[in-house]
Amino acid sequence: MPAAGTSYVRNRKYQIDDRHRSGDVRLAIELWEAVMPGVSWKRAWSGRKSDGLVHQRAREVVRPTGGIVRGKFPSRKTGRMVHYEGLLELDAIYLFETSPLVESYGEQPSTILYPDGGRLRRYTPDFILKLRGGCQVLIEIKPSRSLLQAEIRHKFEQISAFFARQGTVFLILTEQEIRLEPRLANLKWLYHQAPPTIANPTKNRMAVWQLAALFPMTAHQATSACSPLGTDPYSLLMAGYLTCDLSQAVIYDTQLELNLESEHVWFCIAQRLGF
Repeated sequence: MPAAGTSYVRNRKYQIDDRHRSGDVRLAIELWEAVMPGVSWKRAWSGRKSDGLVHQRAREVVRPTGGIVRGKFPSRKTGRMVHYEGLLELDAIYLFETSPLVESYGEQPSTILYPDGGRLRRYTPDFILKLRGGCQVLIEIKPSRSLLQAEIRHKFEQISAFFARQGTVFLILTEQEIRLEPRLANLKWLYHQAPPTIANPTKNRMAVWQLAALFPMTAHQATSACSPLGTDPYSLLMAGYLTCDLSQAVIYDTQLELNLESEHVWFCIAQRLGF
């Protein structure tokens, strides 16, 4: 792949948009995947900016209107600042960051044209997730009250039918899936205990192998045990090697256990889709 410069990324973005407009969603996703490795980084923060290229969103907000809270999230998983529009999107990002089954994700990946009666309408998904194993899922974040409106419900019925014809997995997440408490508060707490960059996967595996006989132990004890091995229990939780009870408030005295599940699943975002 050529050096990932700004002009290269912009040209690839146009190709992605063209593929979506022509209805070729699968190829558009493949093109998105080809661009993403060049526009993400895996190193340390440098002041307020990452030392990699900025992700190119399909839809830019030119004039922010209304009361929507917009911002950027310093992502450990993608190695860059992730844009969000609304606090529900921000909460969803915490799920994406802490789920061991979400390998990577990006916001507003590309815009499609979908049929609605005799018209073509534009739509940009909020996120695309790449799951462990290679499956991609397009995500819309929507308050459940919005889906009660006939116009909004009709819109997403048409969008869902379009993606189904393309063989693309599309999912609407509402606050009912995202804001499960105390799960969400616990995942936020765990995320902010972890270092800002992801620990070396080899170090994680070696730490689990060397410390296996010591579990279960508290988060505080695990921090002391993991530190000499170059990792931490919070990174191990988010990598799926450890688990804890998310139905109770998670604190430093919370018991952590080895996760013996073959897929390292310790919570699900959308259980009906297996992740």
